[in-house]
This record gives sequence, structure tokens and C-alpha cells, in this order.
Amino acid sequence: MLICVVPLLIKNGVSTNFKTADDLAKAYDLVRDTYPDLLVDTFDTGGKFSLVTEYSDKSKIAIEKQALEQNISTLRNRVNELGVAEPVIQQQGTNRIVVQLPGVQDTARAKEILGATATLSFHLVDENNDALLAMQTGKVPPLSMLRKTRDGRPVLLKSIPIVTGEHIIDAASGFDQQSNTPAVFVTMDGKGASKMSLGTRDNINKSMAVLFVEDKTNTVTKDGKKELVKTHTEEIINVATIRDELNKRFQITGLDSTNEARDLALLIRAGSLAAPMTIIEERTVGPSLGKENIDKGMLSVIVGLVAVLIFMAIYYRVFGLVADLALVLNIVLVVALLSLLQATLTLPGIAGIVLTVGMAVDANVLIFERIREEIRNGNSPQASIYSGYEKAFSTIADANITTLIAAVVLFAFGTGPIKGFAITLSLGIITSMFTAIMGTRAVINMIYGKRKIHKLSI
Repeated sequence: MLICVVPLLIKNGVSTNFKTADDLAKAYDLVRDTYPDLLVDTFDTGGKFSLVTEYSDKSKIAIEKQALEQNISTLRNRVNELGVAEPVIQQQGTNRIVVQLPGVQDTARAKEILGATATLSFHLVDENNDALLAMQTGKVPPLSMLRKTRDGRPVLLKSIPIVTGEHIIDAASGFDQQSNTPAVFVTMDGKGASKMSLGTRDNINKSMAVLFVEDKTNTVTKDGKKELVKTHTEEIINVATIRDELNKRFQITGLDSTNEARDLALLIRAGSLAAPMTIIEERTVGPSLGKENIDKGMLSVIVGLVAVLIFMAIYYRVFGLVADLALVLNIVLVVALLSLLQATLTLPGIAGIVLTVGMAVDANVLIFERIREEIRNGNSPQASIYSGYEKAFSTIADANITTLIAAVVLFAFGTGPIKGFAITLSLGIITSMFTAIMGTRAVINMIYGKRKIHKLSI
């Protein structure tokens, strides 16, 4: 899925008129001092004093870059809320974002969630004027605005909101305990809580409305062709009487369904988009192609495993066969842990397993070479086995711990496929430490323990 970010910047700037040249001069100095990145110019034509402001090229580039970065962050939050396994969200060019969503079945809902720009604002209801009369005459009182509820009923709202959605830090969908209807439970930040407390404290028994504003792009079929249609929605989803002073936590009711409550909570949690987006290309990769890639990945695991098994058996003989047994057990444990965690096995995850195959036998190579060295120094077979495992342990632990730290860092800061690779690599390191040291030691003790031996097959 390829998403295009539409630039927000105006082209011709903003022009403001003043009555006198002194007012123009004061405004010019104020704008230059407050917004140094703006291009400011003045005009005096026939007694008309104008101030024209425009973004510089440098400011335009910076704002576009910031908007793109915020949209990528917001999209990543929304995709994580959708529960997609190992998504890929990355920038392409200066105004495009590539989004890959493996395993998504409902692509229509995914596109609606990704492209929607939803915000909330809380307004006092203008109870001193008639909303129906304002709708019929088209005359809206000053400092008020006319909006409709979902059933089409007009309501006059105070144009200045009590608080806006930018102060919402968390939202969760659920049910209202009294009416058992869908609801969204909202949590404000400190500034938002202070505004809500101040706005409701002095307006007890008055009405407050929740205004929902949404911009999204829908795909419609017209004359047999699919077209993208942008829609802008402003509707009142709830009007309630303020019975008590509201603060940091409260709930929003009046929603049509649990799906709407869940989507609204998701959009609020994920944040708003800095710039509107349009889906300009969509591709669906079928299961046959994915299966082919997975089959090739599994083939690489099998080929690598067989090659390592043959090498260890030939080069280290009996000890090599014991290491082969531990290696197979290691693969079984990794797959079992992935199943237990319900992790999705993707190509990066398979790459982590392939790397684990090599690292698992690396520990046994260190141990077996140490045992050979002890035998060359004239030690007995039993003493050589003991010294080989004891002296090689610190080296093995250091190498695996440093690799495990790197895998944890990859998981913490990586996204999408990188996390899958980090998971399998981390599990492989942990299981290989167990099988390569404790597992092989137990089998070697079963073969050579508690009896006199004169020669080791190593």
C-alpha cells in the first residue's frame, strides 16, 4: 500500500490590511520578531496599508519534513493498534509513505483507519439562542456555530471550545455502566484536565456537547471505475448536562456501535495526522508468493542444518554427533517457544534461526577444541572433558551475552521485520546456551562417565 501525503502549505501567503502606517509598522516589527522564518513585506498603495507574510523555502521544507515524520509516527501507532504482525512503514521520496501490512484480511477497514484524521472538541451549548431559527434563517449569533447531531437536530455551540482533543493522552472503548451502551473512556493530560475543570466548574447544570471532526478518503465505484472521494464530517456525538465538575477522566457516550467506539478510541490514542493523506496505490500479495518465499527460507534452514551436521560428525566424530543432537534439540526448542509466544514466523525470523544454527555449534566447537588442547597437554580423558567445559564456559558466555544485548536493542528500537529477527535470535541464543553446554555435557557423561577410558573419539 503506497500512501501520498498532501502538502499543507499555502502558495500565495497571507495579506493583512491596516488603517494607518503606524499600525503597519508595529505589525511588521511584531511579526518579524515573533516569526523570524517568515518572509514579510509591506505595501502602501493609495492609502491602503498591507502586510504580506509567506513561508520561506527553508521553512516549507522543514514543515513538510516534520509533517511527514509525524504522519509516519501516527501510522505506526495505528498499525500497532490494529495488531498487525511485523508491519513495514517507511518513507519513500519527499511526500510518500509505504505501508506493508502482512496478514490483514479486512483491507477496507485498515485503509479507513490509516487515512482518517479524527479529532474531538468539547463545547458549551449556546442555550440563549434558538438553533432551529438560526438554521432556517442562516443567521448564526456571534461567537457561536451551528452544528447537527447524528439524528439531524441542529445545535448552537460556543465557538471557543472548553478543551480540544490534543490534550487527550489515552482513550479506551467500553460500555456505560448505567445505559449499557458503547462508550469511550478518555484521559486528559494535566493542562487539559485543568481546562476541563475550569470550564465545567462554572457551568453546572448547563449542556456540553462533544463535537467529532473527521476527514477521510473512501473508495467508491463510479461508472465501473474506482475513485477516491474525500469526505469531511462534523457532527455532535453527545450532548449532556454537566452535573459535576469534570477533571482528568470522563466518558463519551452516544456512539452507534462498539466498532465505532473501538475505532474512535484507536484514532484518539494513535494521535492525529499532521497532513492529509491519499492512497495512490494498493497491491495485494497472494499467499502463493508468500508461501514460495517461506519455502525458500525453510530450505535454507534445512541445507544449513544438514551441512553443519555433516561437518561436525566428520570433524569431531562421537563428540560431533553429540553436538548434532544438541543442535536438532535447539531448533525444536526455538520453534516450540515461538509457538508458545504465538509469534509469526516470517523471512526475517527464519534468518534468525539460520544464524542460530551457526552460533549454536560455535559453542561446541570452542568446548571440543579446548578438550583437544587438554589432551595434547597430556591430561587424562576425564580431566580433559572437565577442563574443556569449565574453561570454555566464560568465553561462550561472553560471546552469547553480547549478542543477546544486541538482539534486545534491535527489538527495542527496531520495527517490523527487525523485531521478528531479534525475537528468533534472542530465543536461539538462550536455547543454544542450554543445549550446547548442559545438553552435550549430559550426553557426554552418559557415554564416557564413571568408567576408565584411554582415548576420546574427538
